[in-house]
Amino acid sequence: MAQKEIQQELSVDQYTLGLVGPEQEWAGAVTDGGTIKVHTPPACWGPMITPEFKGGHEVTRPIRVENANVGDAIALKINDIEVTSIATSTGSMREREDAFDDDPFVDHKCPECGTKWPQSIVEGTGEEAIKCAECGANASSFGFEYGYTVAFNDDQTVGLTVGESGADDLANRANEAMALPENSRQHPILLYKPSEMPGTLGHLRPFIGNIGTTPPIEIPDSHNAGDFGQFLIGADHDWGLADEKELAKRTDGHMDINAVREGAVLICPVKIDGGGVYIGDMHANQGDGELSLHTTDVSGRAELDVEVIKNLDIDGPILLPNEEDLPHISKPHTEQEIERGKQLATEYDIDEIDEMGPLQIIGSGATINDATENAFERAGKLLNMTEGEVRARCTFTGGVEIGRLPGVVQLTMLAPMDRLEERGLADLVRVQYDL
Repeated sequence: MAQKEIQQELSVDQYTLGLVGPEQEWAGAVTDGGTIKVHTPPACWGPMITPEFKGGHEVTRPIRVENANVGDAIALKINDIEVTSIATSTGSMREREDAFDDDPFVDHKCPECGTKWPQSIVEGTGEEAIKCAECGANASSFGFEYGYTVAFNDDQTVGLTVGESGADDLANRANEAMALPENSRQHPILLYKPSEMPGTLGHLRPFIGNIGTTPPIEIPDSHNAGDFGQFLIGADHDWGLADEKELAKRTDGHMDINAVREGAVLICPVKIDGGGVYIGDMHANQGDGELSLHTTDVSGRAELDVEVIKNLDIDGPILLPNEEDLPHISKPHTEQEIERGKQLATEYDIDEIDEMGPLQIIGSGATINDATENAFERAGKLLNMTEGEVRARCTFTGGVEIGRLPGVVQLTMLAPMDRLEERGLADLVRVQYDL
């Protein structure tokens, strides 16, 4: 892109049809040190029930970042998140096996006329509402095994599950209630009007579930991770992969880690020139693990600052969460704790106490154990440590948390600041944690 096209502040309101990769059209370019503003549609359920989509999400078109080249990294500082939906529907899923071939998130077809990724229309409400534009058959690949509808209060701090009448009311104004952006192409999941579990009050804390950089191969956006990506290996569709080596080209944008929220910093690998930052899959809340495989998908606005880190050469994301989201033993030490440590150092003839800062390495894989091994490998490469040292530091000063089942984890430790200095991460860590 020409220099004149690079903007200090870039607003993005164009989305893909479920794919990420180098063939996607750029949304624009932003300066190194600039700001990205997005208005994102819901992911998961909306795209899942819209058969035109070739992946399970609706994320922004990729954004080129000035000075970002393969082997660098891009730090995304999440300044602001605002939910714009007033309600959503979610739950655990039931697959309609006649509406897809290999993969219900990717390989859609009309169960009657056989049209691949058919155009669709809405007629009425309920799970039969999504119709093939060619023949009129129900063309959606999914229904609810157990579903519920949640309405939010005005400032999106709590949500309440509603009964049949409330779900029906929201279904009849689904586009408005979901606040679908103008260029969104999904059908709103509120149309399905599930109403189980009424009267349940939940805390809300929004975050972004699919955020990162573009992989060097085109893959479904929902499968850009080591767990969901397993379904691509050997698949008989256009995005099938040969083996784990091919899947290793992923960038793990689809994390569903609820700490990726306002105030956090996410550091992403650059695997194509320009980075190709994309953003989507905002959630109103989610418990660790996303145990239903889905949560409260919403439309929302987000603002992020970008910063290129040259030659970091990471394989997957690094997260600097808000301090309150860190495990207790990973929080920065207080002055009182440091003073007590110095007393112990004097008593036991230790010359000095290492300066350390919190760090989370994201790992993904077919299972939680595989994801943890992936995180060990990534942490060892980043910090020049043996796996034994990584395990020891994470045991004594950190831990492993489940981002999403079956295989996304956050591996946390207090990392030696001299190692972070060597990798160009120390300043970011110091600013994030006021060290």
